[in-house]
Amino acid sequence: MADGMGGSTVPRRQLGRYLRELRGKARMTVKVAAEALEWSEAKIWRIETGQTSLRSHDVETMGRVYGAGDDLTAALMALAKETKAKGWWHSYGDVIPAWLDVYISLEESATALSIYHSELVPGLLQTDDYARTLIQTDHPELTEQDIERRVQLRIERQALLTRVTDPPGLGVVLNEAVIRRPIGSEQIMADQLAHLLEVGELPNLAVRVMPFALGMHHGVTSGPFIMLEFPINGTGMPTEPTTIYIEGHVGALYLEKPHEVERYEQAFNHIQRTSLSEAASKKFIADAVREWRK
Repeated sequence: MADGMGGSTVPRRQLGRYLRELRGKARMTVKVAAEALEWSEAKIWRIETGQTSLRSHDVETMGRVYGAGDDLTAALMALAKETKAKGWWHSYGDVIPAWLDVYISLEESATALSIYHSELVPGLLQTDDYARTLIQTDHPELTEQDIERRVQLRIERQALLTRVTDPPGLGVVLNEAVIRRPIGSEQIMADQLAHLLEVGELPNLAVRVMPFALGMHHGVTSGPFIMLEFPINGTGMPTEPTTIYIEGHVGALYLEKPHEVERYEQAFNHIQRTSLSEAASKKFIADAVREWRK
């Protein structure tokens, strides 16, 4: 995992936003703030974008330079301590890239995830054999041990769907290609689709299918994406801005600007409306299970 990425991502991002707002209210540029704190401008940027954890002492110093009140500074110092906390997934730090560490931290904190995928079953819904086939194919250079660790990480992530306290809502739309394309053997595909039917019975999870026959829809132009929404705090604001996550071959893109989020929100709403109903999707998947088992 990349340097500076230890600790919990969400508190780091929250703290960075608060400190950026304080600097703005103090009418200080990054250059002026860096000079006052005797730090580099790059360090200020890393702090404000949540790329590094902070000591309480550093936050106290920044609060003083930015003219923050004692109560606010104390609250930010407490938040700084949370940035040191490590999530369960950090034990897999040797086999996951830093950008995935960011995503898992957000995934753990989200109250709702809206997922559209055109080619693959999302990681949160994969069986171990399906996940193993994908990882072996995508990373032939990995040892068997590293492959198994990646598989285990993917399976452990799925615990959030059934956790006792506030499991997130999950709305998933899968292009028909996900159902038809063989990933591994016929048995692996049959078991994977049967698993989709099983998890689809969870009260917080809805799986829909977008058949080829329905033609053009917004997912064709948007491509696969995940929209994450977060809980509301005591002031009536979300603890994190709604975030669009787009995974690429060598990294990931996180979109938070309101106009960007709005475009993807509209796209998902259209995709969901255009796709089969939940009941029709279950029948579609059940029929595919029988076909794969033949």
